[in-house]
Amino acid sequence: MHMTTHPSILLIDDSPGEQELFRLALTQAGLGVTLYTEQATDAALHWLEHRVPYSSNHSLSAAEGSVAATHVERGPSATAHSASTVAIPPAAPPLPALILLDLNLCAKNGCDLLKRLRSDTRFAALPVVIFTTSDDPDDLAVSYSCGANGYIVKPSSFNELVRCITDLCAYWLIWNRPSMRDIAC
Repeated sequence: MHMTTHPSILLIDDSPGEQELFRLALTQAGLGVTLYTEQATDAALHWLEHRVPYSSNHSLSAAEGSVAATHVERGPSATAHSASTVAIPPAAPPLPALILLDLNLCAKNGCDLLKRLRSDTRFAALPVVIFTTSDDPDDLAVSYSCGANGYIVKPSSFNELVRCITDLCAYWLIWNRPSMRDIAC
């Protein structure tokens, strides 16, 4: 099996309780994955943009100054930090290996963010899996039409969540091989 060095996931979910459940399930699964979390799309875009070289042609953040206080987790045992107040060092961590995006965010629909990511060459190849409570066939169809790489309905029990995270990480972080063309972008 192959696993990327220090794989990471960016979970974009506006519920701190859901974020904590995911973190606990990731810890329970015993996976060496760094988890970053954001609660808002603008904060997530800001976080991603500061991990790639700046280009004036590619700014995605709609309101740079309106980034809400959000949490960044540095692994299962680390303390949460506010993404809007933590200075990112010059050698910032690389982009996450996977983005898990809640479809039903308070302020915006997850598909809006997905469209913005797909329109920017710096982020277009990042795997984005919709991770939501919606089992609506219309939401599924819209998510794939916006460029989702996968669609998972959040499990209803903690044990199912642990199993789901284990399988999700195995596929996206161990077994899946991104295109070398996509990595170069």
